[in-house]
Amino acid sequence: MVATVWLCPGQGAQKVGMAKDLAERFPEARATLDAIDGTLGFPLSTLMFDGPEDQLTATENAQPAILAHSAAVFAVVGPRVDGAAVAAAGHSLGEYSAYVAAGALSATDAAALVRRRGELMQRAGSERPGTMAAVLGLATAEVEAACREASSGGAVAVAANLNGPDQTVISGDPDAVAKAGELCKARGAQRVVPLKVSGAFHSSLMAPAANQLRVALERAAFRDPAFPVIANATAEPVRHATQARRLLADQLTAPVRWVASMQRAAELGGTGARFIEIGPGNVLAGLLRRIVPAASITSLGTADEVTRFLEAA
Repeated sequence: MVATVWLCPGQGAQKVGMAKDLAERFPEARATLDAIDGTLGFPLSTLMFDGPEDQLTATENAQPAILAHSAAVFAVVGPRVDGAAVAAAGHSLGEYSAYVAAGALSATDAAALVRRRGELMQRAGSERPGTMAAVLGLATAEVEAACREASSGGAVAVAANLNGPDQTVISGDPDAVAKAGELCKARGAQRVVPLKVSGAFHSSLMAPAANQLRVALERAAFRDPAFPVIANATAEPVRHATQARRLLADQLTAPVRWVASMQRAAELGGTGARFIEIGPGNVLAGLLRRIVPAASITSLGTADEVTRFLEAA
C-alpha cells in the first residue's frame, strides 16, 4: 500500500468556474458543495461556478470556496486511498481542508469556520490596513533580516509565508513592507511582487482576528485527526483536537512554515510516498518539487484530472 500525503491549497488559488466540472461529473462532489451551500446559507457554489470574480476574490468568499473545492475532490478520491494516508498539510486556510481529509472536521463545519475566519481577517485588515509582497530569489534568512531592519516606530514587517528556499512572502504595515522590499532588492532579490490581499495576513496585525477566531474554534465540533496534520505554525504533526484548535488560531499571526512542513511530511511519508494536491491549481506541487525534489506529486483539481487518477488507481 502506497503511503499518501494530502496537500491542500490556500488563498489565491480561487478562480471563476472552479469545481463546476467536478459537480457535473461526480455526485459526491455535487453533494459536498450543496451541503456547504446549505450550511453557509447562500449559494457559494454559484459564486464559484459563475462569479463575479471580484466577489469570489473577497477574503470571506475565497476561503470557503477553496476549501469547498478541496472537500469536493476529497469526497470523490478520498475513499479510494482510505487507510493509505499517513499525513496531510494545507497552506494557510488549506490547513482546515487538511483536517477535513483527516476526518477531524466535517466539510460543512470547516466551511463555516473558514467563512468566519475570512470575515475576521477582512475586518482586521480594514481596521489596520496592511499588505503583503512576494520576495523571489533571496534566501529566507536574508528576507527576515531585511524585515527586522525595516520594522521601526511601531511599523511591522515580517516573513509571513516561508514557501520555498528562495521564495518568501512578507507581511505587515504598508510602509514597512515597502521598505523591507527595497532592502531585499539591495540584498540581491530578483523580484519583489506586491500581492492583492485585504490585510497583513500571518503577522501581528491579525491579532484581533486571532482572538475572535479562538472562540469559533472552541465551539466547532473537532475530533482527533485519523492521521497527523502538519501545522503551519510549527511544521510539526498534530494528533489531537485541542492542539489543532490552538495552532489554527496561532496560525493567523504566525508564519506559514511551508518548507519545514514539506520536509516533515516527506519524513512521515517515507521512501516512495505519494503527495496528492486536492483543490484548485497546482501551486503546492511546484513548491514541493523545489523543496523535496524526489517527491512524487499529483494535482487533482479538475474533473479530468480526477477521472484519470481514478482510472489509474
